[in-house]
Amino acid sequence: MSDAEAWSDGRRVHLTWRGRPLDLEFAWVGDPASRTPTVVFLHEGLGSVAMWKDFPARFCEAHGLRGLVYSRYGYGRSTPKPASESWDTDYLHRQATETLPPFLSALGIERPWLFGHSDGGSIALLHAAHHDVAGVVAVAPHIFVEPVSVASVRDARAAYGDTDLRERLARYHDDPDSAFNGWTDAWLNPAFLEWNIEAELARIACPVFALQGEDDEYGTLEQIRGIARRLPKTRLLAIPECGHSPHRDQPELLIREAGRFILEHPST
Repeated sequence: MSDAEAWSDGRRVHLTWRGRPLDLEFAWVGDPASRTPTVVFLHEGLGSVAMWKDFPARFCEAHGLRGLVYSRYGYGRSTPKPASESWDTDYLHRQATETLPPFLSALGIERPWLFGHSDGGSIALLHAAHHDVAGVVAVAPHIFVEPVSVASVRDARAAYGDTDLRERLARYHDDPDSAFNGWTDAWLNPAFLEWNIEAELARIACPVFALQGEDDEYGTLEQIRGIARRLPKTRLLAIPECGHSPHRDQPELLIREAGRFILEHPST
């Protein structure tokens, strides 16, 4: 359960979490008059409001939905993570159960649809296992750690030092080191090899749509198949000619199929 307190000034949500103040940037997209529950977009391990680009707006506008995009702690224009702070291997659980609930409450959002990519997909599933939500769209989520995931994160760390990756990330994050090191330090921690949320999935009661690119460089299709083994009613979609980011590689397909799933499951 969360011990955070939160309020919004209309541009940011201000949290007091574990005794520290955090400011989280957010943006509304889509139709404010939509009667379907708000779609909350949860970004990847290096994502932010800006890194989604126009995908959330395009998605919501295509289906007459209202959406909310925000940057988690350490990302985008939200409060950066201090260099002295390391994220524990339970950082996804903390985001799902400690900071997301008061963030939603501060904005008056109840029973949202959660649309999560990668780390955001894991956070969506974990939140749904502990809170009442309308449904989950999990895009390339992680439910356990695979060698291919660790190898790709290790390659990303090498690229951060050897290429212009840091400069490119600086376009989207006030402190790119905060975003990058928080993510890689957690994933490359040897203890993270034991991270696994499969048992928690059985607690999810809402509709779940799990999608993944067939060429995902950060995980095999066992990630979404594992969700279906725990939740047999899960709808699965393996996307051809697609890597880890379907909203970039196959945006029209993702907009069509995920939007259709949401509209097929009206809130009860």
